[in-house]
Amino acid sequence: MTNCRIHLYESRHDESYVINVHRHEYYQLLYVIEGDGLIRMKDGTSQLSEDHVVVIPPLTEHSVSSDSRLTLLVLAFDDVPAQLPGLEEWSRGYFPHGALLKLNSVNANEMKLLLRKLLFEQRKEDALSDWSMRIQLLQILLLLARAQQPSVYLNANELRAEKIKHYIDTNYFQHITSADLAFQFGISVRYCDNIFKGKFGLTPLQYLTVVRVGVAKKLLAETKKDIVSICFEIGCESLPTFNRIFKNATMVSPSKYRQMTKVSVQ
Repeated sequence: MTNCRIHLYESRHDESYVINVHRHEYYQLLYVIEGDGLIRMKDGTSQLSEDHVVVIPPLTEHSVSSDSRLTLLVLAFDDVPAQLPGLEEWSRGYFPHGALLKLNSVNANEMKLLLRKLLFEQRKEDALSDWSMRIQLLQILLLLARAQQPSVYLNANELRAEKIKHYIDTNYFQHITSADLAFQFGISVRYCDNIFKGKFGLTPLQYLTVVRVGVAKKLLAETKKDIVSICFEIGCESLPTFNRIFKNATMVSPSKYRQMTKVSVQ
């Protein structure tokens, strides 16, 4: 155990077993590396499988069993608020009675990395290991708190997607690239594309084309502006590019579309 009493160890079982109901005076996090089993707490019995995390507060009665193979990493730590700032708020606000979480692939990868760092620092035992282990533990607690709030995470993504849409709606005439949008909102290009497509079914640049074509159609039908002027107004870099994206979207050229609408504007 380190000075702030954090200990990470493996609990491995290769055949059927049962750990009787018991409790501890410290926190435990159980992370399933491999296999299947059952966890029993006061809310009932739940299935355990790979990438499940069990949060067990102090003095919570629990038991673990399996009919085959089950390998867990057990992270035990004392309730020491002075050495783990925020622990009381974390426990009271997110896990007052414990919980069973199934981590998605992103959170599971992050959890594995943090646990590996803990194991490394636990073996190292130098002058900074205790400090580093507390930092890794706090990052794990933050990860679990966020994983406990999938709806908040989703809403945050939806809000960000709406902001990206509004930005495109009001800046479509500018030169906009995927990198520009990602930089504007402080996220990666891939993340930007994923959250926007998840909300609207298109990537941001696909939506940008829809907006530009929509504005062009209105200008072609309702004004006598020259096509090259419309190309400039909606932010296309060249007339050939404008002709190409417009025809891809409408199956006709801008000039043909203007003829088809037959709208005369004074």
